[in-house]
Amino acid sequence: MQHTSDWLIAFAEFLPIGNEIPASVYEAKKTLSALGMDYTKIHACPNDCILYRKQYADEMCCPTCGISRWEVCKNKKEREGVPAKVLWYFPPIPRFKRMFQSIETSKSLTWHATNRNKDGLIRHPADSTSWKLVDDKWPDFGSEPRNLRLALSSDGFNPHSSLSSKYSCWPVILVTYNLPPWLVMKRKHMMLTLLISGPKQSGNDIDVYLEPLIDDLKLLWEGVNGVYDAIKNETFTLRALLFWTINDFLAYGNLSRSIVKGYNACPICLDKTEPTRLVHGGKMAYTIHRRFLGRHHPYRKLRAAFNNQPEHATAPVPLSGEELLRRLEEEVPQWPFGKKKPPPTYRGAEDETRPC
Repeated sequence: MQHTSDWLIAFAEFLPIGNEIPASVYEAKKTLSALGMDYTKIHACPNDCILYRKQYADEMCCPTCGISRWEVCKNKKEREGVPAKVLWYFPPIPRFKRMFQSIETSKSLTWHATNRNKDGLIRHPADSTSWKLVDDKWPDFGSEPRNLRLALSSDGFNPHSSLSSKYSCWPVILVTYNLPPWLVMKRKHMMLTLLISGPKQSGNDIDVYLEPLIDDLKLLWEGVNGVYDAIKNETFTLRALLFWTINDFLAYGNLSRSIVKGYNACPICLDKTEPTRLVHGGKMAYTIHRRFLGRHHPYRKLRAAFNNQPEHATAPVPLSGEELLRRLEEEVPQWPFGKKKPPPTYRGAEDETRPC
């Protein structure tokens, strides 16, 4: 901490006259806290079983695996007060409130309803069928242009590059789609909400760490009262919904707890994936993707360019939200948070019937 404060003092000497920078980390934290940009450190089980919050806030060891909450030294002695693993949580609700207190940002958050060119072309997520579906299904939500539609994105990386392979860091970021296209993906509007770090990635247990964010998203759906709008000079009830998720296929498998490899790797086709194992390479090939084309598409009749067979099948229908929820509840009785029974071990060619 002292080294960081010394660095701030040294950096300030190179700034032009009139520029100010906090003289210590303590002063910087005070400034960020006053802006509503505080964060919370939540202790976690090293085996990703639980977060020490709510009913587990006062526990000294994990009720699932029995491992101590505190860091264990090489001599097997616990360092009480030093957590073995920490989740960094940056609450999004105070930051959403701050966005509406800025006249410029508050105006941008309603751009999709006031200034968007509505000519039938897709220029913004508001032109998509998903946006219109929300407006039709929840008209009270869609009628208020200040209500937020969010995307969640997460992926893992190693901040130490090739210097260390025993570290994994997973940021969870929220993106606000109400903003104009030239601002949506700007760095200042990509909101870091969770930072999951540790010697190994959390895998399918990432839902344990998402718990505080999901609690806030539920609160945002119900409505947060007393949010001040600088444009209209009034307070209103802010609501938000999770619109999309953005991630690669492997992270998709962790976030949705779907099988993303082997015989049933397609999250749309599920047990109707029908893959082919390559004879020489041994890998799976998914060669019947032509069924997603139109009924009379010329590619359906091509043989040599594909698998020497015409394609007459129709595309499978994706699961509805209710069907997906029912599958989860049948598979995982203690859903949504906490350790789940592990998926069946993949056994290669013997495992064509493994559930999705």
